[in-house]
Amino acid sequence: MEELIRPTLDDMGYDIVRVQLMGTKRVTMQIMAERKDGRAMTVDDCAAISHEVSAILDVEDPIAGAYSLEVSSPGIDRPLVALRDFERYAGFDAKIDCQHAIDGRKRFKGTLMGVVDGNVRIRMDGADVDLPFDDIHRAKLLLTDALINAAQQAAV
Repeated sequence: MEELIRPTLDDMGYDIVRVQLMGTKRVTMQIMAERKDGRAMTVDDCAAISHEVSAILDVEDPIAGAYSLEVSSPGIDRPLVALRDFERYAGFDAKIDCQHAIDGRKRFKGTLMGVVDGNVRIRMDGADVDLPFDDIHRAKLLLTDALINAAQQAAV
């Protein structure tokens, strides 16, 4: 799905954060996007993306049956889905869930330290832990004062 809509969103000036199909009886296709210029997403941005993606989906018809389309910004406590996200938000706190246990645990909460040799580095209790990117099931930023302050400064 992502490959189908990426060229259009790219031409419009947006990066795809995540595309996700949710639900079984009432299927929702969620597209999370952000502006390439770093400015905050607006309702008009989401409407423009929705309009263009709807046209693509009407022609290509990749989803069987009825579905809803939902377009949103990633928000301040955004999901981290690409290696570049872990680099970009180094220094901020995150929660990461892995598919397999690493050092006896699957859940990690701490400060992102970036990417080292293709692994996501997180600092917890003063120690750095490297998590294989391919093993990360889910990750998101944690809402902290530092993240809020950074978002406010970026909006100015």
